[in-house]
Amino acid sequence: MPASPSTARAINDRLALRLLQQEGPLTAGQLKQLTGLSRPTVADLVERLTAAGLITVVGESGGQRRGPNAKVYGIVADRAHLAALDIRTEGVAVTVADLVGRVLAEASAPIGDDTGTGPAVEQAVALVERVVKEAGADRLHTVGIGAPGLIDPASGELRDSSGLPEWHRRLVAALQERLPEARVSVENETNLAALAEQRDGVARDRDTFVLLWLGHGTGAAVVLDGALRRGASGGTGEIGFLPVPGAAALPSSTDCEGGFHSLAASGAVVDLAARCGISVGPGQEPSAVGVVRAAAGLVRSAVRDVRGVETGAGASGTASKGGASRSMGGTEASVSPRAVPVASPRAVPATRFLDALADRLAVGVASVVAILDPGCVVLGGEVGQAGGDELAARVQDRIARMTPLPTEVRTTTLGGSAVLRGALLTARDRAQEELFTPGERPVRRS
Repeated sequence: MPASPSTARAINDRLALRLLQQEGPLTAGQLKQLTGLSRPTVADLVERLTAAGLITVVGESGGQRRGPNAKVYGIVADRAHLAALDIRTEGVAVTVADLVGRVLAEASAPIGDDTGTGPAVEQAVALVERVVKEAGADRLHTVGIGAPGLIDPASGELRDSSGLPEWHRRLVAALQERLPEARVSVENETNLAALAEQRDGVARDRDTFVLLWLGHGTGAAVVLDGALRRGASGGTGEIGFLPVPGAAALPSSTDCEGGFHSLAASGAVVDLAARCGISVGPGQEPSAVGVVRAAAGLVRSAVRDVRGVETGAGASGTASKGGASRSMGGTEASVSPRAVPVASPRAVPATRFLDALADRLAVGVASVVAILDPGCVVLGGEVGQAGGDELAARVQDRIARMTPLPTEVRTTTLGGSAVLRGALLTARDRAQEELFTPGERPVRRS
């Protein structure tokens, strides 16, 4: 049965708006070419969308063509303003953007462990209000929040958790109260990071993959056949509770100590680095990101030195054009791991540390691979980014020995910013879904 004229118009309008979002400003001729619609149909939809206040002329094109210049149309970016929040145990980050996702203002603030629930909520809300003001927005249409913990699939609310600060849950409620006109939603931080990697990061070419979050804690997000999978209770990817061999005790329903968390959370990574002899700069507090970055840097430098010697360029030189090729993990295929400590004794502790950390991560990754067979695992978060190809290649090598299922291990390109990026993408999608739906458009502002 053919679509009714009104339905056809609605489909055409949404198609044009999506193209303007993806491609940026376009002329009517370009919209005709990209949509395959007739010239009169495109002219009609441009007139409708302009009258609705959704698109406007943003310039002209055609300096190299005869006749008058063609008008270039773009989405009215200030039609709505969006906010994205990344809530962490130790603080909160806020970004405010326009309807097309262009960032207008952003800021972050620490919130100490000793801060009471009420003051913590007020600090976070005040930060949001300040960033909104700096962005020049009079109100927010949609707010997307990323937070650690479980999200109830029925209510969409952040579930109570004894291991997380109470101000996290209170902040969501406070924002809904202080911003009554805004659509406020919350999603697990690792899920948002995976969405960001899928849309803008290292997993853009993958419909199926798993993101392993490595930061203050651990987590995983599962994307199968292009869709994020949350599970029956919203707990898909709570890998911190995965029982692991050698632990002193099993994790409990309220405490993931004894699980994978005990191997790969930030505290465990710092302790492992200390045992391997990895130190940080004078006066610096050891952190998981710091020690992993330092170790990866030492190993990377040692590999360059070895490669320089093998290609005749010297320890500080540059390899010739015919030099070593890269393996899939990003390390130099022609460089033997045994050669690294010989060339750079300073890299011995770093190599030992990265090897031990890869052993630990492989325990969790192998479990995920055995159940899901994702074909690709992304090491995400600040720690995953700090480890770079040096850590990812080691994990991939161990997985190749532990399972017959081919699995590529990649390094995040977004790092810790993936959560904020994912929250902004979901806020933008939700706002556009509402504003671009025929029959629900607000009256155009004069």
